[in-house]
Amino acid sequence: MNSLSTPQPVPLSDAYRLLNHGPTVLVSSAHGDRRNLMAAAWSMPLDFDPPKVAVVLDRATLTRELVDASGEFVLAVPCRAIAEQTLAAGTVSGRDGDKFAALDFETFPGSRVSAPLPVGCIAWLECRVIDEPGVQHTYDLFLGEVLAAWADPAEFSDGRWHFSADERRSIHYVAGGQFFATGEAFEVSTTG
Repeated sequence: MNSLSTPQPVPLSDAYRLLNHGPTVLVSSAHGDRRNLMAAAWSMPLDFDPPKVAVVLDRATLTRELVDASGEFVLAVPCRAIAEQTLAAGTVSGRDGDKFAALDFETFPGSRVSAPLPVGCIAWLECRVIDEPGVQHTYDLFLGEVLAAWADPAEFSDGRWHFSADERRSIHYVAGGQFFATGEAFEVSTTG
C-alpha cells in the first residue's frame, strides 16, 4: 500500500459515500402545466454514441411522476454559487408549490424537451427516457438518451472543464448537507 495509515472498515450503510462524489445534478421535469426540480446525487454517464445517462428518481417524488408522464427530463449541473438553492431543491417537496419560483430559479426553454433549464447552472443535458420498466420500478433507475447538451463556455470548452472562479465550480454532495467543489484539474502524460 502507498498509504501510511491502515485501512479502516466503513459501515455498509455508508459505503455509497465512498463513490458518491460525482457532480450533483438538478433534475428538471415538466408535463402539461406542471413542472418540478429536484437535486440528485446519483447520476452518471452510460454511453458515448448516442450519449446516454442514468439517474435515480425516487418513486415518491413529483419529479418521478412528471418524468413518467412526459418521458423526458433535464440534468443540469449546478455550481457552488447556487449550492444553497440546490440543497433546498433536494429537501423541499414540489407538491407544495412551484419549486422554481420558491427557490428563485429563472429558467430558459430547452431545444428538444419541454422541461425548463435552470439558470445559474454550468451545464445542461436534455434527455428522453429509454423505457426500461423493470429497472425503473425495481431500482428507481432511469436511463436517458441525451438529445441536446449545453455548457457555459466560461466553464467548459474544447471538451474540458476550466472553471473561471471558485463559485463556478461543480458541486458534489457527500451527504448530511455537506458538499465539496471540484478541485484544480491536472494532466498526466501517458507512456506507451
